[in-house]
Amino acid sequence: MLQLRPHQIATMDNLRMGFAMGHRAQMLYAPCGAGKTEIAVAMMDGSAKKNRRSAMLVDLKLLCAQTSARLSKYAIDHGIIQPESPRYRPELPIQVCMIQTLEARGGFPAVDVLVVDEAHTLRASVIEFVRNNPNVKVVGLSGSPFTKGLANTYTNVVSACTVNQLIDQGFLISPRIFISKQIDMDGAKKVAGEWSDKEATERGIKITGDVVAEWIAKTNEVFGGPKKTIVFCSGVAHGADLVQKFADAGFNFISVSYKDDDEYKRQVLEDFAKPDTEIHGLIATDLLTKGFDVTDVCVGVSARPFSKSFSAHVQQLGRIMRPHDSKDTAIWLDHSGNFLRFRDQWDRLCADGVTQLDDGAEKTKPEPTDVEKEKSKCPKCGCLWNSATDVCAHCGFVRARKNDVVAVAGEMTELSLVPKKEKYSAEYKSSFYAQLLGYAQEMGKNPGMAYHKYAEKFGVHPSMSKPAPVSPSAEVRSWIRSRNIAFAKRKAA
Repeated sequence: MLQLRPHQIATMDNLRMGFAMGHRAQMLYAPCGAGKTEIAVAMMDGSAKKNRRSAMLVDLKLLCAQTSARLSKYAIDHGIIQPESPRYRPELPIQVCMIQTLEARGGFPAVDVLVVDEAHTLRASVIEFVRNNPNVKVVGLSGSPFTKGLANTYTNVVSACTVNQLIDQGFLISPRIFISKQIDMDGAKKVAGEWSDKEATERGIKITGDVVAEWIAKTNEVFGGPKKTIVFCSGVAHGADLVQKFADAGFNFISVSYKDDDEYKRQVLEDFAKPDTEIHGLIATDLLTKGFDVTDVCVGVSARPFSKSFSAHVQQLGRIMRPHDSKDTAIWLDHSGNFLRFRDQWDRLCADGVTQLDDGAEKTKPEPTDVEKEKSKCPKCGCLWNSATDVCAHCGFVRARKNDVVAVAGEMTELSLVPKKEKYSAEYKSSFYAQLLGYAQEMGKNPGMAYHKYAEKFGVHPSMSKPAPVSPSAEVRSWIRSRNIAFAKRKAA
Protein backbone atom coordinates (compact mmCIF):
# COMPACT_ATOMS: atom_id res chain seq x y z
CA MET A 1 0.00 0.00 0.00
CA LEU A 2 1.28 3.45 -0.92
CA GLN A 3 2.28 5.49 2.14
CA LEU A 4 3.26 9.08 1.39
CA ARG A 5 5.93 10.90 3.39
CA PRO A 6 4.98 14.13 5.20
CA HIS A 7 6.52 16.37 2.52
CA GLN A 8 4.68 14.44 -0.20
CA ILE A 9 1.37 14.89 1.63
CA ALA A 10 2.14 18.60 2.01
CA THR A 11 2.87 18.82 -1.71
CA MET A 12 -0.48 17.21 -2.51
CA ASP A 13 -2.21 19.71 -0.23
CA ASN A 14 -0.42 22.59 -1.97
CA LEU A 15 -1.56 21.29 -5.36
CA ARG A 16 -5.18 21.15 -4.17
CA MET A 17 -4.87 24.71 -2.88
CA GLY A 18 -3.45 25.86 -6.21
CA PHE A 19 -6.33 24.30 -8.14
CA ALA A 20 -8.81 25.90 -5.72
CA MET A 21 -7.20 29.27 -6.47
CA GLY A 22 -7.82 28.79 -10.18
CA HIS A 23 -4.46 27.48 -11.41
CA ARG A 24 -5.43 24.70 -13.81
CA ALA A 25 -1.85 23.92 -14.90
CA GLN A 26 0.72 23.74 -12.11
CA MET A 27 4.41 22.87 -11.98
CA LEU A 28 5.33 20.47 -9.18
CA TYR A 29 8.97 21.08 -8.31
CA ALA A 30 10.68 18.46 -6.16
CA PRO A 31 14.36 17.49 -6.00
CA CYS A 32 15.57 14.14 -7.24
CA GLY A 33 14.71 11.62 -4.53
CA ALA A 34 11.67 13.51 -3.24
CA GLY A 35 9.30 10.92 -4.70
CA LYS A 36 7.64 12.77 -7.58
CA THR A 37 6.47 9.49 -9.09
CA GLU A 38 4.85 8.44 -5.81
CA ILE A 39 2.99 11.75 -5.70
CA ALA A 40 1.83 11.23 -9.28
CA VAL A 41 0.71 7.66 -8.51
CA ALA A 42 -1.24 8.90 -5.49
CA MET A 43 -2.92 11.62 -7.58
CA MET A 44 -3.97 9.18 -10.30
CA ASP A 45 -5.14 6.57 -7.83
CA GLY A 46 -7.18 9.20 -5.99
CA SER A 47 -8.73 10.34 -9.27
CA ALA A 48 -9.66 6.78 -10.23
CA LYS A 49 -11.39 6.28 -6.88
CA LYS A 50 -13.53 9.35 -7.71
CA ASN A 51 -14.41 7.86 -11.14
CA ARG A 52 -12.16 10.30 -12.94
CA ARG A 53 -9.70 9.46 -15.68
CA SER A 54 -6.02 10.38 -15.58
CA ALA A 55 -2.90 9.88 -17.67
CA MET A 56 0.82 10.34 -17.13
CA LEU A 57 2.96 11.39 -20.08
CA VAL A 58 6.57 10.17 -20.36
CA ASP A 59 9.08 10.53 -23.18
CA LEU A 60 11.25 7.42 -22.76
CA LYS A 61 10.37 3.74 -22.92
CA LEU A 62 12.43 3.27 -19.79
CA LEU A 63 10.30 5.84 -17.94
CA CYS A 64 7.15 4.20 -19.23
CA ALA A 65 8.28 0.83 -17.85
CA GLN A 66 9.37 2.36 -14.53
CA THR A 67 6.07 4.20 -14.02
CA SER A 68 4.10 1.06 -14.85
CA ALA A 69 6.22 -0.95 -12.42
CA ARG A 70 5.59 1.62 -9.68
CA LEU A 71 1.81 1.42 -10.23
CA SER A 72 1.99 -2.37 -10.18
CA LYS A 73 4.03 -2.27 -6.97
CA TYR A 74 1.04 -0.65 -5.27
CA ALA A 75 -1.46 -2.98 -7.00
CA ILE A 76 -2.97 -0.13 -9.03
CA ASP A 77 -4.45 -1.35 -12.32
CA HIS A 78 -3.59 0.71 -15.38
CA GLY A 79 -3.12 0.67 -19.13
CA ILE A 80 -0.13 1.63 -21.27
CA ILE A 81 -0.33 3.53 -24.54
CA GLN A 82 2.85 2.53 -26.35
CA PRO A 83 3.44 0.55 -29.53
CA GLU A 84 2.97 -3.21 -29.05
CA SER A 85 2.38 -2.91 -25.32
CA PRO A 86 0.78 -6.01 -23.73
CA ARG A 87 -0.94 -3.65 -21.28
CA TYR A 88 -2.86 -1.72 -23.92
CA ARG A 89 -6.19 -1.31 -22.13
CA PRO A 90 -7.56 2.14 -22.98
CA GLU A 91 -10.77 1.52 -21.04
CA LEU A 92 -8.99 1.73 -17.67
CA PRO A 93 -9.13 5.06 -15.76
CA ILE A 94 -5.34 5.29 -15.38
CA GLN A 95 -3.03 5.38 -18.40
CA VAL A 96 0.74 5.65 -18.79
CA CYS A 97 1.44 7.17 -22.19
CA MET A 98 4.45 7.57 -24.41
CA ILE A 99 4.11 11.16 -25.59
CA GLN A 100 5.64 10.26 -28.97
CA THR A 101 2.91 7.64 -29.49
CA LEU A 102 0.17 10.15 -28.73
CA GLU A 103 1.72 12.68 -31.10
CA ALA A 104 1.98 10.07 -33.86
CA ARG A 105 -1.67 9.10 -33.36
CA GLY A 106 -2.78 12.72 -33.36
CA GLY A 107 -4.41 13.11 -29.97
CA PHE A 108 -4.41 12.65 -26.21
CA PRO A 109 -6.79 10.37 -24.29
CA ALA A 110 -9.87 11.91 -22.70
CA VAL A 111 -8.83 12.66 -19.10
CA ASP A 112 -9.71 14.78 -16.10
CA VAL A 113 -6.13 14.90 -14.79
CA LEU A 114 -2.96 14.99 -16.87
CA VAL A 115 0.48 14.45 -15.31
CA VAL A 116 3.49 15.48 -17.43
CA ASP A 117 6.78 13.88 -16.41
CA GLU A 118 10.04 15.78 -17.01
CA ALA A 119 7.89 18.82 -17.73
CA HIS A 120 10.92 21.11 -18.15
CA THR A 121 11.14 19.57 -21.63
CA LEU A 122 8.47 21.67 -23.33
CA ARG A 123 6.58 19.97 -26.15
CA ALA A 124 4.25 21.76 -28.53
CA SER A 125 1.63 19.01 -28.20
CA VAL A 126 1.40 19.49 -24.42
CA ILE A 127 1.20 23.28 -24.74
CA GLU A 128 -1.62 22.90 -27.27
CA PHE A 129 -3.48 20.39 -25.08
CA VAL A 130 -3.36 22.68 -22.04
CA ARG A 131 -4.56 25.62 -24.11
CA ASN A 132 -7.47 23.70 -25.66
CA ASN A 133 -8.65 21.77 -22.59
CA PRO A 134 -9.43 24.29 -19.84
CA ASN A 135 -11.35 21.75 -17.73
CA VAL A 136 -8.42 19.34 -17.39
CA LYS A 137 -6.18 19.68 -14.34
CA VAL A 138 -2.53 19.52 -15.40
CA VAL A 139 0.49 18.84 -13.17
CA GLY A 140 4.01 19.04 -14.58
CA LEU A 141 6.74 17.18 -12.69
CA SER A 142 10.32 18.46 -12.67
CA GLY A 143 13.41 18.62 -10.53
CA SER A 144 14.79 21.41 -12.74
CA PRO A 145 12.01 23.68 -14.06
CA PHE A 146 14.28 26.30 -15.61
CA THR A 147 13.35 26.13 -19.31
CA LYS A 148 12.40 29.43 -20.89
CA GLY A 149 8.67 29.68 -21.52
CA LEU A 150 7.39 27.34 -18.81
CA ALA A 151 5.43 30.17 -17.18
CA ASN A 152 3.37 30.52 -20.36
CA THR A 153 1.88 27.06 -19.70
CA TYR A 154 2.19 26.55 -15.93
CA THR A 155 0.86 29.42 -13.83
CA ASN A 156 1.86 28.17 -10.39
CA VAL A 157 4.82 26.39 -8.81
CA VAL A 158 4.17 23.93 -5.97
CA SER A 159 6.74 22.43 -3.64
CA ALA A 160 7.07 21.36 -0.03
CA CYS A 161 10.76 20.47 0.36
CA THR A 162 14.25 21.54 -0.63
CA VAL A 163 17.44 19.63 -1.37
CA ASN A 164 18.93 20.64 1.98
CA GLN A 165 15.85 19.46 3.86
CA LEU A 166 15.92 16.08 2.12
CA ILE A 167 19.62 15.76 2.94
CA ASP A 168 18.95 16.57 6.60
CA GLN A 169 16.16 13.98 6.68
CA GLY A 170 18.34 11.29 5.09
CA PHE A 171 16.41 11.09 1.81
CA LEU A 172 19.37 12.44 -0.18
CA ILE A 173 23.17 12.33 0.13
CA SER A 174 25.12 15.56 -0.21
CA PRO A 175 27.88 14.80 -2.74
CA ARG A 176 31.51 15.67 -2.12
CA ILE A 177 32.64 17.84 -5.02
CA PHE A 178 36.14 17.63 -6.45
CA ILE A 179 37.46 20.03 -9.07
CA SER A 180 40.25 18.92 -11.40
CA LYS A 181 41.76 19.57 -14.79
CA GLN A 182 38.98 20.97 -16.90
CA ILE A 183 38.08 20.85 -20.55
CA ASP A 184 39.30 24.08 -22.13
CA MET A 185 36.31 25.68 -23.90
CA ASP A 186 37.97 29.06 -24.44
CA GLY A 187 36.87 30.36 -27.84
CA ALA A 188 34.69 27.32 -28.56
CA LYS A 189 31.74 27.76 -30.94
CA LYS A 190 28.29 28.06 -29.42
CA VAL A 191 24.88 27.15 -30.83
CA ALA A 192 21.89 28.94 -29.22
CA GLY A 193 24.12 29.94 -26.32
CA GLU A 194 25.44 26.42 -25.60
CA TRP A 195 28.77 24.94 -26.68
CA SER A 196 28.41 22.77 -29.76
CA ASP A 197 28.62 18.99 -29.35
CA LYS A 198 31.39 18.86 -31.96
CA GLU A 199 33.56 21.39 -30.12
CA ALA A 200 32.88 19.83 -26.72
CA THR A 201 33.73 16.35 -28.02
CA GLU A 202 36.99 17.39 -29.68
CA ARG A 203 38.17 19.27 -26.60
CA GLY A 204 36.92 16.62 -24.18
CA ILE A 205 39.00 13.93 -25.87
CA LYS A 206 42.13 15.96 -25.10
CA ILE A 207 41.80 15.30 -21.34
CA THR A 208 40.45 11.72 -21.43
CA GLY A 209 43.62 10.44 -19.81
CA ASP A 210 43.21 12.91 -16.95
CA VAL A 211 39.59 11.82 -16.41
CA VAL A 212 40.61 8.17 -16.05
CA ALA A 213 43.63 8.95 -13.87
CA GLU A 214 41.62 11.16 -11.50
CA TRP A 215 38.85 8.56 -11.25
CA ILE A 216 41.37 5.90 -10.24
CA ALA A 217 43.03 8.21 -7.71
CA LYS A 218 39.85 9.50 -6.08
CA THR A 219 37.97 6.21 -5.89
CA ASN A 220 40.99 4.65 -4.20
CA GLU A 221 41.38 7.60 -1.84
CA VAL A 222 37.71 7.84 -0.82
CA PHE A 223 36.44 4.26 -1.18
CA GLY A 224 39.58 2.13 -1.27
CA GLY A 225 38.83 0.99 -4.83
CA PRO A 226 36.37 1.23 -7.74
CA LYS A 227 32.75 2.11 -7.06
CA LYS A 228 29.78 2.11 -9.40
CA THR A 229 30.15 5.20 -11.63
CA ILE A 230 28.37 7.24 -14.26
CA VAL A 231 30.28 9.50 -16.63
CA PHE A 232 28.64 12.32 -18.55
CA CYS A 233 30.75 12.76 -21.68
CA SER A 234 30.77 15.38 -24.42
CA GLY A 235 29.65 13.18 -27.31
CA VAL A 236 29.65 9.71 -28.83
CA ALA A 237 33.29 9.86 -29.94
CA HIS A 238 34.33 11.13 -26.51
CA GLY A 239 32.43 8.27 -24.89
CA ALA A 240 34.17 5.71 -27.10
CA ASP A 241 37.56 7.21 -26.27
CA LEU A 242 36.80 7.04 -22.54
CA VAL A 243 35.72 3.40 -22.83
CA GLN A 244 39.06 2.56 -24.45
CA LYS A 245 41.14 4.48 -21.90
CA PHE A 246 39.31 2.87 -18.97
CA ALA A 247 39.80 -0.54 -20.60
CA ASP A 248 43.51 0.14 -21.03
CA ALA A 249 43.63 0.79 -17.27
CA GLY A 250 41.81 -2.50 -16.57
CA PHE A 251 38.26 -1.24 -15.93
CA ASN A 252 34.99 -2.19 -17.60
CA PHE A 253 33.08 0.92 -18.69
CA ILE A 254 30.28 0.81 -21.27
CA SER A 255 29.11 3.71 -23.40
CA VAL A 256 25.44 4.05 -24.34
CA SER A 257 24.10 6.59 -26.82
CA TYR A 258 21.23 7.40 -29.15
CA LYS A 259 22.96 5.22 -31.75
CA ASP A 260 22.31 2.05 -29.73
CA ASP A 261 19.01 0.23 -30.08
CA ASP A 262 16.55 0.23 -27.18
CA GLU A 263 16.96 -3.45 -26.36
CA TYR A 264 20.73 -3.13 -26.02
CA LYS A 265 20.37 -0.10 -23.74
CA ARG A 266 17.76 -1.91 -21.65
CA GLN A 267 20.05 -4.92 -21.16
CA VAL A 268 23.04 -2.74 -20.24
CA LEU A 269 21.03 -0.75 -17.68
CA GLU A 270 19.55 -3.90 -16.15
CA ASP A 271 23.02 -5.43 -15.83
CA PHE A 272 24.46 -2.25 -14.34
CA ALA A 273 21.64 -2.11 -11.77
CA LYS A 274 22.59 -5.51 -10.32
CA PRO A 275 24.52 -5.36 -7.03
CA ASP A 276 27.09 -7.82 -8.37
CA THR A 277 27.47 -6.27 -11.83
CA GLU A 278 30.87 -6.52 -13.48
CA ILE A 279 30.36 -3.11 -15.10
CA HIS A 280 32.40 -0.47 -13.30
CA GLY A 281 30.65 2.43 -14.99
CA LEU A 282 28.34 3.75 -17.68
CA ILE A 283 29.22 6.59 -20.06
CA ALA A 284 26.64 8.73 -21.86
CA THR A 285 25.89 12.28 -22.93
CA ASP A 286 22.34 12.85 -21.68
CA LEU A 287 20.66 9.43 -21.66
CA LEU A 288 21.36 8.99 -17.95
CA THR A 289 19.93 12.35 -16.84
CA LYS A 290 16.37 11.02 -16.55
CA GLY A 291 14.84 7.62 -16.01
CA PHE A 292 18.05 6.46 -14.35
CA ASP A 293 17.49 5.51 -10.72
CA VAL A 294 20.33 3.14 -9.82
CA THR A 295 20.68 4.19 -6.19
CA ASP A 296 24.01 2.51 -5.40
CA VAL A 297 25.94 4.70 -7.85
CA CYS A 298 28.60 6.41 -5.73
CA VAL A 299 30.63 8.33 -8.31
CA GLY A 300 29.64 10.86 -10.94
CA VAL A 301 32.06 12.28 -13.50
CA SER A 302 31.17 15.52 -15.28
CA ALA A 303 33.01 15.78 -18.60
CA ARG A 304 30.42 17.65 -20.66
CA PRO A 305 30.72 21.44 -20.22
CA PHE A 306 27.54 23.53 -20.18
CA SER A 307 27.58 27.25 -20.82
CA LYS A 308 24.05 27.88 -19.55
CA SER A 309 22.18 24.56 -19.10
CA PHE A 310 21.68 24.65 -15.33
CA SER A 311 18.79 22.20 -15.73
CA ALA A 312 21.08 19.53 -17.21
CA HIS A 313 23.65 20.15 -14.46
CA VAL A 314 20.99 19.65 -11.75
CA GLN A 315 19.67 16.49 -13.40
CA GLN A 316 23.18 15.03 -13.64
CA LEU A 317 24.04 15.71 -10.00
CA GLY A 318 20.79 14.09 -8.94
CA ARG A 319 21.92 10.75 -10.34
CA ILE A 320 24.37 10.19 -7.48
CA MET A 321 22.45 11.74 -4.59
CA ARG A 322 19.94 8.98 -3.88
CA PRO A 323 20.68 7.01 -0.71
CA HIS A 324 21.34 3.27 -0.62
CA ASP A 325 21.97 0.79 2.18
CA SER A 326 25.55 0.21 0.99
CA LYS A 327 26.31 3.90 0.40
CA ASP A 328 27.28 6.51 2.96
CA THR A 329 28.92 9.03 0.63
CA ALA A 330 29.00 10.06 -3.02
CA ILE A 331 31.61 12.00 -4.97
CA TRP A 332 31.39 14.22 -8.02
CA LEU A 333 34.51 14.63 -10.17
CA ASP A 334 34.14 17.83 -12.14
CA HIS A 335 36.24 18.11 -15.29
CA SER A 336 33.68 20.32 -17.05
CA GLY A 337 33.78 23.41 -14.84
CA ASN A 338 30.01 23.14 -14.44
CA PHE A 339 29.96 23.10 -10.65
CA LEU A 340 31.95 26.30 -10.34
CA ARG A 341 29.95 27.82 -13.18
CA PHE A 342 26.60 27.13 -11.51
CA ARG A 343 27.50 26.96 -7.83
CA ASP A 344 25.63 30.14 -6.80
CA GLN A 345 22.48 28.86 -8.48
CA TRP A 346 23.01 25.41 -6.98
CA ASP A 347 23.40 26.82 -3.47
CA ARG A 348 20.22 28.87 -3.85
CA LEU A 349 18.31 25.89 -5.24
CA CYS A 350 19.42 23.62 -2.39
CA ALA A 351 18.48 26.18 0.25
CA ASP A 352 15.33 27.73 -1.20
CA GLY A 353 13.94 25.36 -3.83
CA VAL A 354 11.89 26.85 -6.68
CA THR A 355 9.17 29.40 -5.98
CA GLN A 356 8.65 30.85 -9.45
CA LEU A 357 9.28 29.98 -13.08
CA ASP A 358 12.08 32.31 -14.14
CA ASP A 359 12.86 32.75 -17.82
CA GLY A 360 16.24 34.15 -16.81
CA ALA A 361 17.31 31.01 -14.92
CA GLU A 362 19.25 29.64 -17.87
CA LYS A 363 21.60 32.14 -19.41
CA THR A 364 25.27 32.04 -20.30
CA LYS A 365 27.39 32.13 -17.15
CA PRO A 366 30.71 33.99 -16.86
CA GLU A 367 33.70 31.72 -16.56
CA PRO A 368 35.41 31.73 -13.14
CA THR A 369 39.01 32.90 -13.28
CA ASP A 370 41.98 30.84 -12.14
CA VAL A 371 42.33 33.18 -9.16
CA GLU A 372 38.69 32.59 -8.19
CA LYS A 373 39.22 28.83 -8.39
CA GLU A 374 42.31 28.91 -6.20
CA LYS A 375 41.79 31.75 -3.73
CA SER A 376 40.07 29.76 -0.97
CA LYS A 377 41.91 26.44 -1.10
CA CYS A 378 42.47 24.57 2.14
CA PRO A 379 46.24 24.17 2.57
CA LYS A 380 45.77 20.87 4.38
CA CYS A 381 43.41 18.86 2.14
CA GLY A 382 42.91 20.95 -1.01
CA CYS A 383 39.25 21.66 -0.33
CA LEU A 384 37.99 24.84 -1.98
CA TRP A 385 36.12 27.22 0.29
CA ASN A 386 33.21 29.06 -1.30
CA SER A 387 32.19 30.94 1.83
CA ALA A 388 33.82 33.41 4.18
CA THR A 389 34.28 30.79 6.86
CA ASP A 390 37.80 30.01 7.99
CA VAL A 391 36.98 26.39 8.79
CA CYS A 392 37.40 23.75 6.09
CA ALA A 393 34.12 21.87 5.69
CA HIS A 394 36.02 18.76 4.61
CA CYS A 395 38.80 18.27 7.17
CA GLY A 396 38.05 20.87 9.85
CA PHE A 397 41.31 22.75 9.31
CA VAL A 398 41.19 26.38 10.55
CA ARG A 399 43.05 28.66 8.18
CA ALA A 400 44.84 31.93 8.87
CA ARG A 401 43.75 34.78 6.63
CA LYS A 402 46.30 35.70 3.96
CA ASN A 403 46.25 38.20 1.14
CA ASP A 404 48.19 36.01 -1.27
CA VAL A 405 46.95 32.76 -2.69
CA VAL A 406 49.28 29.88 -3.40
CA ALA A 407 48.14 27.85 -6.39
CA VAL A 408 48.83 24.12 -6.61
CA ALA A 409 48.47 23.02 -10.21
CA GLY A 410 47.27 19.63 -11.38
CA GLU A 411 45.69 18.42 -8.15
CA MET A 412 42.01 17.59 -7.82
CA THR A 413 40.51 19.66 -5.02
CA GLU A 414 37.30 19.30 -3.08
CA LEU A 415 34.71 22.06 -3.14
CA SER A 416 32.71 22.87 -0.04
CA LEU A 417 28.97 23.28 -0.61
CA VAL A 418 28.58 26.12 1.92
CA PRO A 419 26.93 29.25 0.46
CA LYS A 420 28.74 32.54 0.83
CA LYS A 421 27.71 34.74 3.77
CA GLU A 422 28.82 38.04 5.32
CA LYS A 423 30.85 37.25 8.45
CA TYR A 424 32.22 38.72 11.65
CA SER A 425 29.80 41.65 11.75
CA ALA A 426 27.66 41.95 14.88
CA GLU A 427 24.64 40.98 12.82
CA TYR A 428 26.41 37.91 11.46
CA LYS A 429 27.47 36.76 14.95
CA SER A 430 23.98 37.26 16.36
CA SER A 431 22.44 35.38 13.45
CA PHE A 432 24.97 32.55 13.80
CA TYR A 433 24.21 32.27 17.53
CA ALA A 434 20.46 32.18 16.87
CA GLN A 435 20.99 29.38 14.34
CA LEU A 436 23.17 27.42 16.77
CA LEU A 437 20.38 27.72 19.33
CA GLY A 438 17.92 26.54 16.68
CA TYR A 439 20.13 23.55 15.92
CA ALA A 440 20.41 22.65 19.60
CA GLN A 441 16.63 22.87 19.95
CA GLU A 442 16.13 20.81 16.78
CA MET A 443 18.48 18.07 18.02
CA GLY A 444 17.03 18.07 21.55
CA LYS A 445 20.29 19.32 23.06
CA ASN A 446 20.91 21.74 25.93
CA PRO A 447 21.17 25.43 24.83
CA GLY A 448 24.62 25.44 26.44
CA MET A 449 25.79 23.49 23.40
CA ALA A 450 25.14 26.61 21.26
CA TYR A 451 27.04 28.78 23.78
CA HIS A 452 30.17 26.60 23.54
CA LYS A 453 29.91 26.16 19.75
CA TYR A 454 29.77 29.94 19.40
CA ALA A 455 33.01 30.20 21.35
CA GLU A 456 34.56 27.52 19.14
CA LYS A 457 33.55 29.45 16.04
CA PHE A 458 34.54 33.00 17.07
CA GLY A 459 37.11 32.44 19.82
CA VAL A 460 35.05 34.28 22.43
CA HIS A 461 31.83 33.54 24.26
CA PRO A 462 28.70 35.40 23.09
CA SER A 463 28.35 38.80 24.70
CA MET A 464 24.96 39.76 23.25
CA SER A 465 21.58 38.90 24.71
CA LYS A 466 20.47 35.41 23.82
CA PRO A 467 18.51 35.66 20.54
CA ALA A 468 15.42 33.62 19.72
CA PRO A 469 16.32 30.26 18.10
CA VAL A 470 15.94 30.08 14.32
CA SER A 471 16.28 27.21 11.88
CA PRO A 472 19.97 26.77 10.92
CA SER A 473 21.10 27.56 7.40
CA ALA A 474 23.13 25.25 5.16
CA GLU A 475 26.28 27.17 6.17
CA VAL A 476 25.74 26.62 9.90
CA ARG A 477 24.85 22.95 9.41
CA SER A 478 27.97 22.46 7.29
CA TRP A 479 30.16 24.17 9.90
CA ILE A 480 28.75 21.94 12.67
CA ARG A 481 29.39 18.87 10.50
CA SER A 482 32.97 20.01 9.93
CA ARG A 483 33.56 20.32 13.67
CA ASN A 484 32.06 16.90 14.26
CA ILE A 485 34.37 15.44 11.61
CA ALA A 486 37.39 17.13 13.19
CA PHE A 487 36.38 15.86 16.64
CA ALA A 488 35.93 12.31 15.35
CA LYS A 489 39.35 12.39 13.69
CA ARG A 490 41.03 13.66 16.86
CA LYS A 491 39.26 10.99 18.91
CA ALA A 492 40.34 8.23 16.52
CA ALA A 493 43.97 9.40 16.45
